[in-house]
Amino acid sequence: MAIPASLLQVILKNEEGCSSMEGRTTLKRILDIARWAPSGDNTQPWRFEIVDSNSVVVHGFDTRQDCVYDLQGRASQLSIGALLETIAIAASTYGLRVDAQRRGDAPDAQPTFDVKFSTDTEIMEDPLVPFITERSVQRRRLRVRPLTLTEKQALESSVGVHYEVKWLEGWGNRFRAARLMFRNAKLRMIMPEAYQVHRRVIEWNAIYSKDRIPQAALGVSPPTAWLMRWVMRSWARVEFFNTYLAGTFIPRLEMDFMPSMACAAHFVIVGRKAPESIDDYILAGRSVQRFWLTATKLGLRHQPEMTPLIFAGYLKEGIAFTKKEDVKLFAVSTAADTCKLIGDDLVRAVWVGRIGEGPAAKARSHRLHLENLLVSDGAVHEYR
Repeated sequence: MAIPASLLQVILKNEEGCSSMEGRTTLKRILDIARWAPSGDNTQPWRFEIVDSNSVVVHGFDTRQDCVYDLQGRASQLSIGALLETIAIAASTYGLRVDAQRRGDAPDAQPTFDVKFSTDTEIMEDPLVPFITERSVQRRRLRVRPLTLTEKQALESSVGVHYEVKWLEGWGNRFRAARLMFRNAKLRMIMPEAYQVHRRVIEWNAIYSKDRIPQAALGVSPPTAWLMRWVMRSWARVEFFNTYLAGTFIPRLEMDFMPSMACAAHFVIVGRKAPESIDDYILAGRSVQRFWLTATKLGLRHQPEMTPLIFAGYLKEGIAFTKKEDVKLFAVSTAADTCKLIGDDLVRAVWVGRIGEGPAAKARSHRLHLENLLVSDGAVHEYR
């Protein structure tokens, strides 16, 4: 018996509704995994707008206005690139191909991406999927055993054809890197503009944090953490301790010098050409995420070491980043050390870090719940 046309329309409409609902549920599952992508100081500079069962708008934003570490929004752009790569990796679990296109009319400080999902029978689950939520920053000391040839080859392949990995290995290079990180940390700690960021992004007395860096993940001893918390209650205290009590020495020793010495190697990811546009930094972020996830898969841990690159960039481009003249002079000195360590590759460098075998971090930044990252009207709400 033929089904009446009116009843057939109802059935088809219900099936279409169920299919649409299932599609949105799948996208939420993908985004729930992708939100674990890395971002500087756990800023999570993105919001998601689910348009329909196969498309999402990623509303990005940067923190250049209130974070001295986000030079021209590039740190945020790297993070958004890592997010887009993580979306693609997570989508592979469902046999979905991802196409992300940046809107050319969006402001530079609010890069916006139309992300389309389509079924592709040739898509296999990416082997990096299980490591998306495991990946984290390890700021504590690692083992000094050299990376194996197999490990290095896997990491070098992970960044793709547009990037390459330069290794800084051996005791001498580790010492030079440790000295640079130690000196650059002083730059961070004597700068009022950085102090404001540190006050905002550290969650004291915490092992985990949804939107900041927990104290336990800083990599310092409990007495040092207590002293840091007390001193950082005001800039006047910071200046007094820095001036009369060598207040930066112990934190720099614990957070920067010792971890820099205790690792397998430092490394620089450089582009085949110098990065110039937002798209260059987005692409770099995608490569960095694959590198980081590959390291996690290999049982290796990673800590970004980006501030020398950032402040050298400020000086190279003639962009003011502090009002204190003594800080500016010290920055020139540390930038010279950065040039010596990285050499001619500095102009093409997009990422600097240390790496080595070691346990996963016990304390780490978590993420905002997906519900807090979803928007229905395209509005982007910065939560800091």
